[in-house]
Amino acid sequence: MARTLRVLTQVMGWACVAIGLYHVALGNAAIPGAGSAGTTVDSWGRFMGASFVGYGLAWLWAARQRPIPALAVRWLAGVFLLGGAGRLLSLAVHGWPQWFQIALAVIELGLPPVYFWLADAEERTLRGDLEAAPAGR
Repeated sequence: MARTLRVLTQVMGWACVAIGLYHVALGNAAIPGAGSAGTTVDSWGRFMGASFVGYGLAWLWAARQRPIPALAVRWLAGVFLLGGAGRLLSLAVHGWPQWFQIALAVIELGLPPVYFWLADAEERTLRGDLEAAPAGR
């Protein structure tokens, strides 16, 4: 499970960095249906893209720690879950979005519980290794 946590944390980090850079580079063109939304939405989307790059870098920072800090994983997963909750709120207020946004909401609501479950996998593994080590070490 520790290996799964490490891989998922790295994949999440690189995916967020790539998605964020995509939004910074393309602006409104990166958002389905927002091509004619205007300069204010374009500015906001590029800013949020840069923020998402930072969020991805935080995941990558966590993935580089030994052990991966469970608290950081829980906080980062919580932020991701909050994004999914925001999509649900938008759905309740404005109705169904474009299909890809629904797929993203499924990921944003489904993946955080996996991270919450795996968050301390590496810490537990290391604690188990220490407990199993001979007393003379």
